[in-house]
Amino acid sequence: MRRIRDKLCCVHPSGAGMMMMMMMMIKTLLITGLLGWVKCQEGQSMTPEEKTVIRDQILEMFDHAYGSYMKYAYPADELMPLSCRGRVRGQEPNRGDIDDSLGKFSLTLIDTLDTLVVLNKLDEFEDAVRKAVRDVRLDNDVVVSVFETNIRVLGGLLGAHVMADMLRQRGDKMQWYQDELLHMAKELGHRLLPAFNTTSGLPYPKVNLRYGVLNPLSRTGTESDTCTACAGTMILEFAALSRMSGESVFEENARKAMDVLWERRQRGSDLVGTVINIHNGEWVRRDSGVGAGIDSYYEYLMKAYILLGDNVFLERFNIHYSAIMKYISQPPLLLNVHMHNPTVSVRSWMDSLLAFFPGLQVLRGDLKPAIETHEMLYQVTKQHKFLPEAFTTEFRVHWGQHLLRPEFAESTYYLYKATGDPYYLRVGQSIVEKLNAYARVPCGFAAVQDVRTGAHEDRMDSFFLAEMFKYLYLLFSEKSQLPIDIDDYIFTTEAHLLPVSLSTTQPPCQGNTTETVPVSQEEDLFTHSCPSTETLFPNNPSFAKTIRDSYKYLTGVGRAFRPSPVREIELPLHDNGMEPVEFLKSMGISLTPLNEVTAGNSGSRKEHKGVYRVKLVAEVSQTPEEEEVVPHVVQLISPPFLGRTVLTAGPAKFGMDLSKQEHGVKGSIVKASPYTACGPIDNAVELKGHIALALRGDCMFAAKARWLQEAGAIGVIFIDHREGSNSEETPLFQMVGDGDSTDDITLALVFLFSREGAVLTAALEEHHNVDVLLLPKERQLGHACLSTQFKVHSFLLKSHIFKTDKTEKPVGMNIKLRLAEEGELEAGAAIGPTLEFVLKKEGVLLEEEVLRGEQKSEQQQFFAKATENDRTEPCSADSSQTPNSGPNTNP
Repeated sequence: MRRIRDKLCCVHPSGAGMMMMMMMMIKTLLITGLLGWVKCQEGQSMTPEEKTVIRDQILEMFDHAYGSYMKYAYPADELMPLSCRGRVRGQEPNRGDIDDSLGKFSLTLIDTLDTLVVLNKLDEFEDAVRKAVRDVRLDNDVVVSVFETNIRVLGGLLGAHVMADMLRQRGDKMQWYQDELLHMAKELGHRLLPAFNTTSGLPYPKVNLRYGVLNPLSRTGTESDTCTACAGTMILEFAALSRMSGESVFEENARKAMDVLWERRQRGSDLVGTVINIHNGEWVRRDSGVGAGIDSYYEYLMKAYILLGDNVFLERFNIHYSAIMKYISQPPLLLNVHMHNPTVSVRSWMDSLLAFFPGLQVLRGDLKPAIETHEMLYQVTKQHKFLPEAFTTEFRVHWGQHLLRPEFAESTYYLYKATGDPYYLRVGQSIVEKLNAYARVPCGFAAVQDVRTGAHEDRMDSFFLAEMFKYLYLLFSEKSQLPIDIDDYIFTTEAHLLPVSLSTTQPPCQGNTTETVPVSQEEDLFTHSCPSTETLFPNNPSFAKTIRDSYKYLTGVGRAFRPSPVREIELPLHDNGMEPVEFLKSMGISLTPLNEVTAGNSGSRKEHKGVYRVKLVAEVSQTPEEEEVVPHVVQLISPPFLGRTVLTAGPAKFGMDLSKQEHGVKGSIVKASPYTACGPIDNAVELKGHIALALRGDCMFAAKARWLQEAGAIGVIFIDHREGSNSEETPLFQMVGDGDSTDDITLALVFLFSREGAVLTAALEEHHNVDVLLLPKERQLGHACLSTQFKVHSFLLKSHIFKTDKTEKPVGMNIKLRLAEEGELEAGAAIGPTLEFVLKKEGVLLEEEVLRGEQKSEQQQFFAKATENDRTEPCSADSSQTPNSGPNTNP
């Protein structure tokens, strides 16, 4: 019996006729949407001439980036755009797991091949294919990430083969081509297969291209965990390789990994965790979201159905999607939850990788939440120029890095194709302009180390050329301007092109269809069919604008100024990596919960969506001296340094309290292996009794500390993985744990930024035996220091009310809060200053409301606002000390 799914705009095994229906439906959808918007949004439309100018600008930008790689970097894997040279693994400072993308196989060239075709650079494509066939080796003795190598290199080879074969069949290009790229893809597939040799079927995260996994020479195979996306983002490339080569082994292994992840989902919530044990299938990290660690698993379930026509993938995706919309989606936010207790959010920030999700929602046909989340992301980019690597629910920076990621451009492209709304062309235009203004450098485009400062990082990842320029060029191109019919292809997660006809022209290998037990689920209109704007939004061609307008001023950017009727204190519950309650405690604010919660009087205020008020009674008093975040140092004491080299370090909030160690902790330093220390330590014998060096990244500080403590280290010096970071330009932070008890961690822990860490590692490489001393930089701070981590300044409400010639000084205060009893304030029960908390998405505001019980003094009126840059400085006589920011959980 034919099912409703036969109306899908995706190719499946029912034959070529459905492909024609697919194209007709897409054309109808796009024409209908575009005509509606042209009629109703004339003012926002973009002329063909404007689109041509922007498209030409994108081509020039691509030429600058790709030309710089070929001129300065090839055959290296990546370009270092600030140094104007190639990044060759082993010849540059080790960046930890980040370098596992590099396999000495000209990564950027292979990742860019099919982009050259999309941008109609066919001569350059033919030349690049010749270089790849002639120069690239895949048998290097190097350990690489299975996930990254699959999506970037195997996907790049397959996408380029598809393009080369298509051009060869047309007869005007690539007549010499004899499937060389497909043979290279098959070789690489066989070199990745040893990773699947586990009891569960989930792949190892790393493999040695020459020696595999378990070979004594492989230098890998000790890993026990992998991320969900790492195991679940293989099916498109591996299935395509099986269909094209006729070898079923690739698709079989990828399907098995998908089956394991599905079976290990939490049955109550239908969610999956972030990290899983590859041997027993147990979850290691149970937080669940749609961003880093999980993202492309969901994407590949949907796209595997589109590419392969196997209904099991669609059924699984729909079940997961219902769970995501029930628990994770809090429009316009997408917040991680605990897979076993999904009603509780586990963190108050989002990572930039989730920006792909609106595009996936477009494929699903769920346009309203796609528009909402995309608009939120756009507002964040307007506030910070780019999407920060992570940002809080108040849309402040959590991790300031921007790696030129393409996910936001990807979703912009999908939304424009679905709605025809020229608004998304303007969004794309802003992406182009910001890349040129803030990321362009003489030798390419450089990642942004911190969106707050605009400082660059010496990296241009291959995905920038593979994805960003594809989506931007397609956004501003008509189908007639492209050398291929883009509707005939599905994008992999790296934006490589695989033909949607694969399921009909290349049937699955025998016995390679996943069995499934039907699972009952609630179905909606688009569970098995394409989205229709007429059905979703009848007689409303401006539906997208109507949805967006609710979030237009979400972050405060662009909002017209309106004087506040009250004076405010903004508490900085953002950008510090701490949970709000913990942050309040660190500021001397104690919360006393009562049984009854009373909503604040809002009669005199206009209600706004997303604004909630709770009335609290607050007692304001002078603070006693509080404990400060104390700068630490790493002092090199062995010859030839003899204590003269002192490196400023950040402390930890867990582990040994170095301030209570009279002489600090002394020991010789040894580099941990693996350097990130996110698993069993290979050189535990060498580390025992010494101070370990470990690279930041890939897991929490606490996890690293536990592995190193188990190996016998007496202390750990963590080194920042962000190139160029240093204590002079970046405020120190205090490392905190992973949310669980850290009482078991007893060794000494400090943190060095990259530049200071480079001094230490260089000393170790040169002298081999280096002794260091870990201890606080200052053991006593001045009495006037703030304990609240923000500065409260006098506020001149009116010039005739309060005038002074004295220099403003920081005011310290304790705020003790409790919920007001019903009618308490009206009855005059509150004594002294009474403050009202207004909890808003932009932050938390304390508003002075009334003063009862004594004469109100005009001098007591104040305004204090903590901005991102307000940080407590030590108040000792030494004013040159490094300022400290709040604790940071970013590993």
